[in-house]
Amino acid sequence: MLRTMIVEYPEALPAVANQSPELFEIEARKAMAVKLYELGRLSSGQAAQLAGIGRVEFLLTCKNMGVASVVWDDNELLKEFQ
Repeated sequence: MLRTMIVEYPEALPAVANQSPELFEIEARKAMAVKLYELGRLSSGQAAQLAGIGRVEFLLTCKNMGVASVVWDDNELLKEFQ
């Protein structure tokens, strides 16, 4: 089951961001998904679904928004490079 969330914003906000209302809403949805992923609240697959895009595109979106798409600890890095 899908739920709907309504986010109110000033009508002029997309113009301030130099975007159409449609592009502004798409970017806001992606930003929300990226932040929830960054906080560890969602997996990359869940966040991609929330953003309405595929997982690979989501991971690229993370990079474009300055969020690491993969976080490895020291042990994981050592194993990767052995």
